[in-house]
Amino acid sequence: MGTPEFASPSLRALIESPDQVVAVVTQPDRPRGRGRKLSPSPIKIIAEEAGIDLFQPEKVCSPGFINIVRDLAPDLLVVVAYGQILSQGLLDIPRIMPINVHGSLLPRYRGAAPIQWAIMRGDSETGITVMEMDSGVDTGPIILQEALTIGLEETFGELYLRMACLGGSLLVKALKGLHQGSLRPSPQPDDGVSYAPPIRSEMARIDWSRPATYISCLIRALDPRPGAYSLWKGQRLRMYRSFVEDMDTKDIRPGTVCRVGEDGVVVVTGDGCLGIRELQWPGKRRMPCAEFLRGRPIPVGTEFGP
Repeated sequence: MGTPEFASPSLRALIESPDQVVAVVTQPDRPRGRGRKLSPSPIKIIAEEAGIDLFQPEKVCSPGFINIVRDLAPDLLVVVAYGQILSQGLLDIPRIMPINVHGSLLPRYRGAAPIQWAIMRGDSETGITVMEMDSGVDTGPIILQEALTIGLEETFGELYLRMACLGGSLLVKALKGLHQGSLRPSPQPDDGVSYAPPIRSEMARIDWSRPATYISCLIRALDPRPGAYSLWKGQRLRMYRSFVEDMDTKDIRPGTVCRVGEDGVVVVTGDGCLGIRELQWPGKRRMPCAEFLRGRPIPVGTEFGP
């Protein structure tokens, strides 16, 4: 049970494993792109290519769909970024257990956006947890975990792909351990619990009064989507590929451009300066600052909106 690209390595790993994937469940086709055409999820594409039975219920907890899963009589339910909450009625169906692949080292960052929040908080490490599901939100016993270092300038998009691949390999390792009896689920510790709620659109607006390190983490966490932005000429100017720079900017208002060069645009913050290497104008592609500035110059002294 999965939907986005994050789940793809896990499904491919299951298909290549000794276990039989009896069915795949994913979200219904949704409108995507500028044309808003109905598009299949990455998981649907993989399932159809592999010839696996596919289900796309609008409501996964409907009695009719629960009966379908019950008739399949699965040993395991494997859930990876599916996108709907499973009822206890579904969790009780598998003969062995329901399993989830989660993008954090639980109990840290329970919730919908663990990868983004790890970057936003400035963490140097995150990881994958394979756990037995229960009725809570990411509260079930841990089967297996593996840590992963976050690069100093790594973006959400880059970390997302690395963690997706780790999730697939760790899932197969966990299933093998369960089959052999060498792994048993262990309760999560009570200490270190934190949460990763969904990313809201209002979080993408840059507050230049915050420290440069904080803003840099925000930009990395929202790259490529939804993209952190600041107002300029009444438009949302999205900013990517940030770096912190040490400059003497005493008495300069936060949000003011203090240097423009081939390497980017440097902006004063509440503590330190923040460099931006890539910019995106509404309706246009993102581009390196040097290329962007040829069409829309941003002179020193420009003030970005609050």
